[in-house]
Amino acid sequence: MQGYISVGVFIDGGYYAKVNRALKKIENSIIRVRSLFDFISRNLAYKEGVDPSDCQITEAHYFRGRFRVKDAYDKHLLYNERKFEDTLIENDVVFHYKHLREVERNGQPEVIEKGVDVWFALEAYELATFRKFDYVILITGDADHEMLIRKLQALKTKVVLLTWNLTDAEATSPLLKEEAGHHWELSELTKADRNLRRHLLYKLRSEPHPELGESF
Repeated sequence: MQGYISVGVFIDGGYYAKVNRALKKIENSIIRVRSLFDFISRNLAYKEGVDPSDCQITEAHYFRGRFRVKDAYDKHLLYNERKFEDTLIENDVVFHYKHLREVERNGQPEVIEKGVDVWFALEAYELATFRKFDYVILITGDADHEMLIRKLQALKTKVVLLTWNLTDAEATSPLLKEEAGHHWELSELTKADRNLRRHLLYKLRSEPHPELGESF
């Protein structure tokens, strides 16, 4: 048992957006950031046998590629991007962005995101080194972060992989699950506990206006 638990949360924005898009399609809902953070703190407090007030997310970081302002405007993404950023700010999440590029290949536009995964890993490792988190929560399904988990555990930092798999096409990498000391799969947890599902999700009131786009 510890007297105080310090938690760092690192969110793969591309993965998080895929989950939200799937939730929106299935039941017109998206994840409520504040409720997700509350779930993380309470679950870890119970696991460590401390009061929830002694288990705190001391830092949270969000990494994502995004379009330049003109491209985002043309694609009707600006409103949703700004709205989501408001949510991150309200929950003290630091966001980290790199510009996306769009190229044409075989007559089709292709979005290229370079460097975000590397930035995610470097920032998570560096902050874990200096901040001495007791736990690092990684919200991602990307196999490329297998070595990040190994390096964090070498620092004696406990790592929780938090995922929400809603389609087979976006299933979490088996290598990632094997490397993580703890894995919380929210599709399974919310299936077993409907109250948890209601707590974590925000029900959208209506279908968004077409001009608001699809990005969360």
